[in-house]
Amino acid sequence: MLQLLKMAFRDLGRNRRRSFFSALALAMGLALLLLVAAFIQGEMGGAIDVTIRLETGHLQVRANSYEESKTSLKWQDLVENPVQIASQIAALEAVKVATPRLFASGIVSVGNESTGVRVFGIDPLSEANAPYTEGLLSGDFLTPDDREGIVIGYPLADKLGLKVGDKINLSVNTSNGDVDEQPFIVRGIYSTKTGGFDRFTVFLPLAKAQAMTQTENHASTILVLLKDEAQTDAVAAAIKSPNYQVLTWSTMNELILQTEQMAKGYMFILYMIVLAITASVIVNTLIMAVFERTREIGILSALGMKGRRIMAMFLTESSLLAVGGIIMGLILGILVVAYFTKYGFYIGNMGLTGLLIGDTIYAELTLQDTISLTVLTFFIALLAGLYPAVLASRMEPVKALRGGK
Repeated sequence: MLQLLKMAFRDLGRNRRRSFFSALALAMGLALLLLVAAFIQGEMGGAIDVTIRLETGHLQVRANSYEESKTSLKWQDLVENPVQIASQIAALEAVKVATPRLFASGIVSVGNESTGVRVFGIDPLSEANAPYTEGLLSGDFLTPDDREGIVIGYPLADKLGLKVGDKINLSVNTSNGDVDEQPFIVRGIYSTKTGGFDRFTVFLPLAKAQAMTQTENHASTILVLLKDEAQTDAVAAAIKSPNYQVLTWSTMNELILQTEQMAKGYMFILYMIVLAITASVIVNTLIMAVFERTREIGILSALGMKGRRIMAMFLTESSLLAVGGIIMGLILGILVVAYFTKYGFYIGNMGLTGLLIGDTIYAELTLQDTISLTVLTFFIALLAGLYPAVLASRMEPVKALRGGK
């Protein structure tokens, strides 16, 4: 084996430039795959994290008959005594915060302009509001006893030309099917850097939202955030009750998880295409080496070297090219991924519906992706060297010696 390595090093060193660029092609292919895998992981992981923080939480407690798509405000579809239930859930050790929220459909109008919005009735003092309070661009957040204030997203404020202190009219559906319209003052403008959320979501104090929608002492859901995501199923089992349904973040984000699985399937095809292109460079390099060393192969065969040993020699060269390319690829790929992990890649508002994706995607490279792509790259490179190795091993000594003249 040591002899084969020495011979492989020597043979690759005969044309160092060609060998270097062959390994470099493999390195660039691997670096590209690492970057793509990191972006896919970062985008999907980021979408789940954003959705949990902004909208779903780790768990939600709802009435058995509540349907999110209908945003029902009927009392039988809502959670009764939500503050009491939230307090009981918050007492569990694994729970970080539990807070009631009321959802309603509404229309914001300013002058002759109007747009549809989602109204979130929230407890202004809850820790679950951190993404909104930390994202305040101007003004102040709500207080529990505020009856005239509203907080809106920056995209909505920009669209309607609003600033802090301006007055707007908000129309919402009520529990009895009527529509109630009231004036509000813009207390604050926020941005979570998630256009799909900020453009349509406005906040009212829970008490005001309940009074306006005529849903006193009721809420659409109890949002629960945990200290450790791994405790989701355990906490769900602990608070399970026949009086309401308990939904986990994975159930509420099923679309994102399905999209992630589908994306990984498409990405595997992309991986194979990229590796096939880079592997063709190795095939070309080794085939050229076979024809350049035809006479040498004939001499080795004439001296008694078996075909399988000749094949092993070329496979060793292929392995060395693969190892060199993988080392360079890992260094290059990790450096590029590190840059995008820190600074991200700005994509702006992509206009997607059903998915909450921030305006910047941050790369997230996992150890599993790194290992699997490295092994896959090495295997493809080794496979690429198989044909030139077989070609060299099947040369007839006499014809090889004549071919070298």
